[in-house]
Amino acid sequence: MRLFVALPLPEDARARLAALQSGVPGARWVDRDNLHVTLRFVGETDRHGAEELDAGLGSIRAPAFGLTLAGVGFFDRGRYAHTLWAGVEKPEPVAFLRDKIESVVVRAGLEPERRKFSAHVTLARLDDVPSVRLGPYIETRHGFSAGPYPMTRFTLFESRRGGDGVHYEPLAEYPLSGIT
Repeated sequence: MRLFVALPLPEDARARLAALQSGVPGARWVDRDNLHVTLRFVGETDRHGAEELDAGLGSIRAPAFGLTLAGVGFFDRGRYAHTLWAGVEKPEPVAFLRDKIESVVVRAGLEPERRKFSAHVTLARLDDVPSVRLGPYIETRHGFSAGPYPMTRFTLFESRRGGDGVHYEPLAEYPLSGIT
């Protein structure tokens, strides 16, 4: 099982994000139904590992919050971009939740995440496009903003590859309580 923990997005947020998905030749755009904010990629695990993770995630207590999407950008390796993303405005509540999830994942025996957390929604994957070629895309979409959207739960997903692409299957949902 290939697992990850994420914030699912409501349909209106996914529609707004899907409107950003054009204008970059060769981009592999993420399917609209798969748009989400990844909190922790877990990777391959067996049924027992998934059950242990589920129990730990179920013990997390964190407040609900409003999520506002803002801006677009890219992750790169040197001069080459590999991921286009939409950002999260005021990501502190997302980072707070992510830190709680990270503690659970490490207690379940997985290695700690070494990369710095950056709250975002992946819009597309790129095959090492020179970063300078993304200037026009970024410039025409830099003012993007959508939300706030109420985040009242987070989800454990399984990533399944099929003949028609990748599908994310929700395995368990965990409530966030209260409003901040």
